[in-house]
Amino acid sequence: MAEPEKNKLEYSPKNCWEVYNEPEHIQSMDQLAERYLDFLGKNKTEREVVAYALERAKQAGFVEGFQSGADKCFQVLRGKTAFLARRGRCSLEQGFRLLAAHGDAPRLDLKQRPLTDDLALCQAKTHYYGGIRKYQWLARPLAIHGVVALKSGRVIPVVLGEAPGEPVFSVIDLLPHLAAKQNEKKLSDAFEGEKLTLVMGHRPEQNTEGKGRNLAKARVLSILNQKYGIDEEDLYSAELEAVPAGPAVPVGLDGSLLGGYGQDDRICVFCGLEAMLESPAAEFTQCLIIWDKEETGSEGATGAGSRFLEYCLNDMIRAWEPQVLFSRMITSAKALSGDVHAAMDPDYQDLHDKQNAALVGYGPCFCKFTGHRGKYAANDADAEYVAWVRQVLDKAGIPWQMAELGKVDLGGGGTVAKFLASQGMEVIDCGPAVLSMHSPFEISSKVDLYATTLAYKAFLIS
Repeated sequence: MAEPEKNKLEYSPKNCWEVYNEPEHIQSMDQLAERYLDFLGKNKTEREVVAYALERAKQAGFVEGFQSGADKCFQVLRGKTAFLARRGRCSLEQGFRLLAAHGDAPRLDLKQRPLTDDLALCQAKTHYYGGIRKYQWLARPLAIHGVVALKSGRVIPVVLGEAPGEPVFSVIDLLPHLAAKQNEKKLSDAFEGEKLTLVMGHRPEQNTEGKGRNLAKARVLSILNQKYGIDEEDLYSAELEAVPAGPAVPVGLDGSLLGGYGQDDRICVFCGLEAMLESPAAEFTQCLIIWDKEETGSEGATGAGSRFLEYCLNDMIRAWEPQVLFSRMITSAKALSGDVHAAMDPDYQDLHDKQNAALVGYGPCFCKFTGHRGKYAANDADAEYVAWVRQVLDKAGIPWQMAELGKVDLGGGGTVAKFLASQGMEVIDCGPAVLSMHSPFEISSKVDLYATTLAYKAFLIS
């Protein structure tokens, strides 16, 4: 018996640039990347991401609240999480297709009483949000995005440090000449969270008495009052986030990479929204959820650990098919947890099992299981479901790859997938590979953005 040809039995992921090399693909890819960079540069908080998604949904004919006569509906909770659905042709009892992603990202949150005045500087104290490497946030331009809620009920949006010529903010770093003791510390101990303090101002407020304390702080408060009509007490009911200032930009001489803040996980939000709005109605109902709080464990009313998705699905049943059992629908559902994967860095290859690592440019990455070490706290997709999603992407001719996050005992992480799995859904993580993940400037591939959007479309219409 002749030995089978080796190249027909072995499998190697495909480089997307070799698949999408025709002019029409390149043009569509460039247009998608341009829209993505604009989205990424302007929407730097979970509220801004959800507001963008809802505005796009309304333009596409989605209406708020589930109604029996409306086939495209959305619901939103507290401006931070949103659910979109397009009715399919078959019964909800046969399940639905769900894309899930999160709109929050690691950052520095201003404390509720943030402003200090010392050594002729007004600063704002912060509390970091999510998994950051603290040193990456020092000595770089930062902007402030968020809202201030007044006792009257009025909510004032705040964006400072983004307009051309507008002052930015920064966390002061220690000069190397005085850092000898700091250099001896472990990286985890060298940078203290309490010292991630934003420089807010320096010039003192005019004082008719010629003397006084907190004059730099007084001027900062005066500027905030003139600009937004707020005082220091109003900061107690504010949600203000210090984020990297400036636009998202192409990276590399060929512009084939995309750089910017918050790509974990706003790249999946963007791809999912593009897929949702551009896909036609299909056999199965199509859903997209954008969650908050993933970077801090998905707790809270707007996180995946809440019951918001359950409430939305129950409302969908009541409006469209009241006779359907929730349990039948949910256990027949298929979901993709849209979240990015850590791409293998050429300089740190030793942290990965190279045979099971993700590469930029090789398409969306499936992650069969999350968690850490012995797959603790993991979602672990069934083999049958992995085979099904493989078939969907292969049928559509979309390159894909599969990986896990780092070597055993060295890596690991969690996503929203386990919360969907706990409801009985079939779910697997699927998103593009990203370099410098959780840094203020993450890097993705233009071709992965394109391939992931096509993959999400193929999933929704499957």
